Amino acid sequence: MLLTQFPFDGQGTRYEQLARVLKRAIIEGHLSPGERLPATRTLARTLGLSRNTVLTAYDILRAEQLTVSSERAGTQVAQFTLPAGITASPKPVEPQSRYAGRLRNLGPNPLETLPGPLRYDLYYSGPAAGLDLMRSWSRKLAAAGHGSGRRYPDPMGLPALRRAIAEYLARRRGVMCTENDILIVGGTQQAAALAARAVLNEGDTVVLEDPQYHTLMQAFSAYGARIVNVRTDDQGIVTEELSRHRARLICVTPSHQFPSGVILNLERRLELLDIASKQGSWILEDDYDSEFQYRGRPLAALRSLDFAGRVIYVGTFSKTLFPSLRLGFMVCPAGLRDDLRNAKRLEDRGAPSAEQAALAILLRSRQFERSLGRTLSELNQRRTALLEGLRQHLGKRAEVIDTQAGVHLAVWLNDISYAELDRLLQLALRRGLGLYPIHPHYHRPPPRPGLLLGYARLTAESLRQACALLGECMDELERERSRGRRVRA
Repeated sequence: MLLTQFPFDGQGTRYEQLARVLKRAIIEGHLSPGERLPATRTLARTLGLSRNTVLTAYDILRAEQLTVSSERAGTQVAQFTLPAGITASPKPVEPQSRYAGRLRNLGPNPLETLPGPLRYDLYYSGPAAGLDLMRSWSRKLAAAGHGSGRRYPDPMGLPALRRAIAEYLARRRGVMCTENDILIVGGTQQAAALAARAVLNEGDTVVLEDPQYHTLMQAFSAYGARIVNVRTDDQGIVTEELSRHRARLICVTPSHQFPSGVILNLERRLELLDIASKQGSWILEDDYDSEFQYRGRPLAALRSLDFAGRVIYVGTFSKTLFPSLRLGFMVCPAGLRDDLRNAKRLEDRGAPSAEQAALAILLRSRQFERSLGRTLSELNQRRTALLEGLRQHLGKRAEVIDTQAGVHLAVWLNDISYAELDRLLQLALRRGLGLYPIHPHYHRPPPRPGLLLGYARLTAESLRQACALLGECMDELERERSRGRRVRA
């Protein structure tokens, strides 16, 4: 009877589930104090369980003082007084804070991957490190583990890693800083959270690019910021629209706008910095994938032009190494350095020491940069295969935006409605092809639908086959459209 009312929940072992059923029955008063529980053999036979399972469940109840046992009386419910009207059934809980209430209203994240196994998943994602680098990383991590963990790490990050990052940024991104300016964080998302704590109050204005990295919007919305979307064009964020908002924080991806892929030109970079200086705004520069440049050296960071100290520069190793590493960094403006450091100290007392030590060795030895060169060569081959496949199988049915950077392409579909885009995604999914629309990243849907196609996860040959499947889906969509026109006629 009790199992009908309180069935096993499937969480944990069978004896744990049985113990929870009996515990709930006791706490809710279905089993009274002094009432005898069935003999272990009888209950095991009735439920189809082993006797050891029942014995272990009874041991748990006895250890929690819910039952008592004796050779003569067996196992009985312990004698204690239950509060009147007690129930273990959970009740709906309203948000307990304004922050929790805002979290519940955030909505879905458009960056989620499609469910189920896919033959060809064109999800936007950075490349995994090569096999040789993974082996080297494993060795460095094992060696670093012997000397770490004896004390809490520095909340700012391991000094050796901060020095290595400062040297790397000077070589690759034109950012001149010292180890004291660098704060090691758990990726871009934690960096955004720390920036929000350091500079925002509820109701403050945050400017985001349109289109935007949706998770940043969710992070600042959860903090109670007033979100303003400023459009981008083929030269990046339209800076002339910034002055009217007097934002507390301006978030940009100047080296490779996400997801459109455009690059913020020099004139607008200077205008952005000037507006921030005059208005007292802070700029969060998300440099998420600038290492993947296929034409010449990577562009210098916006931070390299900042002489007024208004840019919070954020970088990550999720794309260049592997996402599970969860290590990134902030280059802190002098005016916010102590605030960001203190916020980080209260957040997690510092990033894991072993991973920091291994990464410091990888950067100082230049092995990271050598591996990055090989990765770029492979990615360029995949990018070329995707571009050729799209030209071959889509032709004039699509406009491909190629900015010679990043690990994804924006593809705009010609003469297709948004309803037909939904049908296209269904047709692709039926064939095992994962396609991702670009419009969820926009504050307002653009005039025509498009796709955000990542090419880092698949080989060049797989990308060619994926394009062929996409072409088949477009052909079928056109046939369905023609049949619909004949029926209406």
